[in-house]
Amino acid sequence: MLTELRIQNFAIIDELRLEFGPGLNILTGETGAGKSIIIDAVGLLLGDRAAGEWVRAGAELARIEATFTLPPDPERAAEIRSLLEAEGLDDPDNPDWVVLSREVRLNGRNLCRINGRSVNLQLLADVAGLLVDVHGQGEHLGLLRPRTHIHLLDRYAGLLGLRAQVAERVAELRRVRSELQRLRQDARTVAQRLDLLSFQVEEIAAAHLRPGEDAELESERRRLGNAEALNNLALTAVGILEQGDGELPGAIDMVSEAVGRIEKLARIDPDMAPRADEGQALLEQLSELARTLRDYAEALEFNPERLAEVEERLELIANLKRKYGDTIEQILAYAIKAQQELEELNNWEARTADLEHREETLLREVGALAAELSEKRKAAGEALARQVEQELADLRMARARFGVSIEQVEQADGAYLPDGRRVAFDGAGIDRVEFLISANPGEPLKPMARVASGGETARLMLALKSTLAHADATPTLIFDEIDQGIGGRVGAIVGQKLWRLTGAAANGDNPVAHQVLCITHLPQLAAFGDHHYTVSKQVILEDGEERTHTVVRTLSPAERIEELMAMLGAQSEAGRRSVEEMLSEVAQVKGGALMLG
Repeated sequence: MLTELRIQNFAIIDELRLEFGPGLNILTGETGAGKSIIIDAVGLLLGDRAAGEWVRAGAELARIEATFTLPPDPERAAEIRSLLEAEGLDDPDNPDWVVLSREVRLNGRNLCRINGRSVNLQLLADVAGLLVDVHGQGEHLGLLRPRTHIHLLDRYAGLLGLRAQVAERVAELRRVRSELQRLRQDARTVAQRLDLLSFQVEEIAAAHLRPGEDAELESERRRLGNAEALNNLALTAVGILEQGDGELPGAIDMVSEAVGRIEKLARIDPDMAPRADEGQALLEQLSELARTLRDYAEALEFNPERLAEVEERLELIANLKRKYGDTIEQILAYAIKAQQELEELNNWEARTADLEHREETLLREVGALAAELSEKRKAAGEALARQVEQELADLRMARARFGVSIEQVEQADGAYLPDGRRVAFDGAGIDRVEFLISANPGEPLKPMARVASGGETARLMLALKSTLAHADATPTLIFDEIDQGIGGRVGAIVGQKLWRLTGAAANGDNPVAHQVLCITHLPQLAAFGDHHYTVSKQVILEDGEERTHTVVRTLSPAERIEELMAMLGAQSEAGRRSVEEMLSEVAQVKGGALMLG
């Protein structure tokens, strides 16, 4: 639901903040006051082309911001959340709200945001299109996009369960075909791949690699390559510890003499006994160090042959790393994967035959289920056409005709139908569904996208919305120019139908609650509003110049009566009584005591 709309420096609007409520929201006011400009502002969020001329004179940029709550329909809410999460645009602190905004600068540059984060225009339009439909100008109507028609028809007819079964079979068939395509490579490519995989598996296996082996070999190579220097260093250290340098005794002898003196000291002063123990421990550590260094020097080997072996082994490992992975673990993992692919390719003929059999089975299963789905769609399409034509008759379009085109396209590798034909298919079945309309007698049915815009289109959309109310999950519907060419009696019927779209009808025949915004000049239609706003313009002197401002006010019950009287052109007590009678009749309709038609 659209809860708030902010417009800044857009056309003749300098600053506007509108709070909308649930149900039917009515906007009225004199021509040129800016009612349609408000709709144009919403159109920018839906992807309309924006140019610098939209920016109010004297300003640098125009800004539109709309705040929505997610719809109660769980499927549509999940669709919106999924789209936001996929793009990293969800707001964990306000998971049930979406804020859309767009800035237009004088140079024509745009900045689009969702929940405060910059996005491209297409993504903004995609999200906005899930939240709002604008009816009247024909540019943003989800109902004018043929790709939505099949989904609306299926929801209308309660066929989503059967369609899900078709989609499940189609998904499996696509997986089978994908694997078949991989296996059905030409024989030469398969043979080349077999040779390559065999060589790679054998090369890695012949190396007998062991995880961590390369690190051990690197350490051994350093020892072997520096054996002489290591031996000299170790023996020199031993000499210093045990023998000294000729002038001074060895470190061990010197420490031993010092320890002896400390022990004598401890016999005189027992408090020094711990120091004597420490000295003795140090002497033992130095002796152990000397033995360790001597053993290390004796273990060192001057073995050029072993050094060559180590370097050759390291070169082999480096060569394998260049081909198959940065570590021995990655090389071994590649070998396992290559072996699996090798086994699959060795069995590719048998696997291909199995998959081809499964493909044929699935093509027949898809065809059978999709044919059943298609027959039910045809029956539902006829029922839908009758209902829409009845709605159109109520709206003074009694001679208009509506139809649902359901066609299939033959395809050589398509699904098998019971009659033997093979047709194209996708996750929605075998049908290409499109709504058709003929607004005038003698005219053939044509795709709805080709119908004229304006009031006639808006009434057509209203008829469809009324019929498909439970199937169309778009939460906010905006109607502009819907009252063109109709009088008061039909206006009241239009008002009733708009109100019923909100799901507030007492008989509960519309389980999906839409929020509806409508701009109208007809008091009979406006009387059905749950919230009434009046749009006016004021000329204010600014810096010595006259500037036009658009003002929108929410009407109180008393102000609403005055506005409806003005719309009737009856500023008299008789006019007041007429308005009060009209509102009383509307109240009876809303209470279920009266039905217009």
